[in-house]
Amino acid sequence: MKLRQWVVASSLAMLVACTSSTQEGTIGIQRKQFLLLPASQVDAMALQSYRGELSNAKQKGTLNTDKANLERIRKIADRLIPQVAVFRRDALAWSWEVNLESRNELNAYCASGGKIMFFTGIINQLKLTDDEIAAIMGHEMAHALREHGRERISQAYAQQAGMSILAAVTNMSAKEAGLVQMATQLALTLPHSRGQESEADVMGLELLARAGYNPNAAVTLWQKMASANKGGTPAFLSTHPSSTQRISDLNQKIAVVMPLYEAAKNSKSAVKQIVPRT
Repeated sequence: MKLRQWVVASSLAMLVACTSSTQEGTIGIQRKQFLLLPASQVDAMALQSYRGELSNAKQKGTLNTDKANLERIRKIADRLIPQVAVFRRDALAWSWEVNLESRNELNAYCASGGKIMFFTGIINQLKLTDDEIAAIMGHEMAHALREHGRERISQAYAQQAGMSILAAVTNMSAKEAGLVQMATQLALTLPHSRGQESEADVMGLELLARAGYNPNAAVTLWQKMASANKGGTPAFLSTHPSSTQRISDLNQKIAVVMPLYEAAKNSKSAVKQIVPRT
């Protein structure tokens, strides 16, 4: 009886947890999300991780040493951040930060609450233009706006709880439980992860277009990434769409956001400094 009550309560909690963290925007983001954990809990974990990264980089003497590229990416962020209101107005009040670590790695990310980190490797190795940097930054900002990290953690919690119930009810062996968990991973977790990447692509496309950066740069960016990562993981088992699929999807959406780019390009509005310079 207690198990049945627990299952009912859990099911109701999961129904309540299905929501959307953002507005649709011009690009039309409509997918409902499973957000079981409190945002404050996930944000605290993300901030702790980000502060740890900054601390480690400071100790190694690799934090914000490339002053030219640091100012470059901060100026790009100053133009992108005001555009987040189209998806969620509360993000305008986030304590945005942009930092640059001298590391030979093709990576960048935006943690919850607007904590952006770039690595010099992605800028220098790919010889990125400002528009292409904006494409990466917009993509990573979209992950934070959409709370994809919170969504992934919520899925993991729900999956673990579901496995515990199933094992208790059916008396399955550890080996059988492992096989079911692997199947669940393929059927649930990976498709959602690829969906998150696609959402970040199109949301980022709208952000950079509204900021006056050429949306076609998103295509040239992923072409460069594809050249730098030849022989990568097949799309079916990857959290990222294949480069060919990604570029095809972006090309379809560019026409939607191009009027936003043209309007922003012709705007005479002054760019305000938003990101702290430290």
